Amino acid sequence: MTLTAQQAQTFCLPDVGEGLTEAEIVAWHVAPGDSVKINQVIVEIETAKSIVELPSPFDGVVASLLAEVGESVPVGAGIISVETPAAQAAGGDVAEAEAAESEAAEVEAAKRQAAANRQDTPKLLVGYGATDHGQSRRRRRHATPAESPAPANVQNAQDPGLRNHSGAVRAKPPVRGLAKQLGIDLRSIAATGPNGIVSREDVLRAEASQQMPVATAQQTAIAQQNATAQQAAPTRIPIKGVRKATAAAMVTSAFTAPHVTEFITLDVTATLDLLAVIQQRPEFCELKLTPLTLVARAYLLAIARTPMAIAHWDESAQEIVLPASVNLGIAAATPRGLLVPNIKGAEQLKLDELAAAISDLAATARSGKTPQSALSGGSTTITNIGVFGIDTGTPILNPGETSILAVGTIQRRPWVVGAGEHERIEPRSILQLALSFDHRVLDGAEGSRLLADTAAILRNPGLALL
Repeated sequence: MTLTAQQAQTFCLPDVGEGLTEAEIVAWHVAPGDSVKINQVIVEIETAKSIVELPSPFDGVVASLLAEVGESVPVGAGIISVETPAAQAAGGDVAEAEAAESEAAEVEAAKRQAAANRQDTPKLLVGYGATDHGQSRRRRRHATPAESPAPANVQNAQDPGLRNHSGAVRAKPPVRGLAKQLGIDLRSIAATGPNGIVSREDVLRAEASQQMPVATAQQTAIAQQNATAQQAAPTRIPIKGVRKATAAAMVTSAFTAPHVTEFITLDVTATLDLLAVIQQRPEFCELKLTPLTLVARAYLLAIARTPMAIAHWDESAQEIVLPASVNLGIAAATPRGLLVPNIKGAEQLKLDELAAAISDLAATARSGKTPQSALSGGSTTITNIGVFGIDTGTPILNPGETSILAVGTIQRRPWVVGAGEHERIEPRSILQLALSFDHRVLDGAEGSRLLADTAAILRNPGLALL
């Protein structure tokens, strides 16, 4: 029985937030014929920011999947059809009758096909195809050596002029001497002389043919490689999901906000020493405390002195909007692309709470389970390019934000310490920071102060007590 629109409920792709216009089907957790319950997860979709699990709004049986894995579906389009219990009850008896009728028709068709096969199957020769179960097979007579056929792939056997009947090569003594001198096997030469005699020209022609194969083989291999390289098609990767959203956001940011980037190189040996001490404390033994945590802490303290760093430019209202708290974004590289989830009210967190929040944020982003709320409303961002061994870079602002701090890798380098007569060179832990900011919101003095304050705390963590 074919379901009608009135008998099946269609679940349409909802807008899960942030003005979603489309989403990609990542994985189905049900198939046609499966029973589903209300709030049972039936599908995973990928939006421009994260992977979202959608629950079923119906009880019933899956009638059909209206979208395939990998397909991009616009909001409001149907993605699954579910037969509700009412529709099942209405169509149950008819469906059973039709199923029985269909089964009987299939059995009858199979019988007719089997009969046709028996009539059309030709009788086979003995020893080929199907086995003859009768007693009519004869004992195979083994061929004698005289009757054994000569190998078809032996070249000399196909050339009657090369050998005489005894199998010996016919050639005059001077020709044999020339062949021996040139290292030519007379048995490999096709004779063209009278009565099957190998001539001098035959030997010289054989020598010339042996000198050519090396160069020819090399040329052939090169030609084949060139042909393969020309025929190999480039790999095309669809631009969609997170990568598509990131590309659009970066283009908008780069050509909307006037970026300024400043750099500073500093000695963070004291901060790393402090990190080693903190990690021994009981409240931090279960936490993943990294240099990034202390950099984030220093950056948040510096923002308190330059609060305009978390403001944003409202073009439509011609206003600069200053939020009440810092939603600190941490850029995370994931298998799906770059995500920037943020920690709400980060300036209010203690160091252990900040460490736990950063660790949870990264793990959730890599698993693709970041909620939409964590991907919106950011104030400023930290991107840790040091994990890739990079010293520094010029980060692009996250759209709607005014500042972003890039943290490079920490390296041991020779560094001048002390002053005057106490000046000396020692190996120290050196870090580079890069701060990009929107020059419409922050002027040069404010941006420089933000970066300098962050660096000062990391040089001497004791300044955090002031």
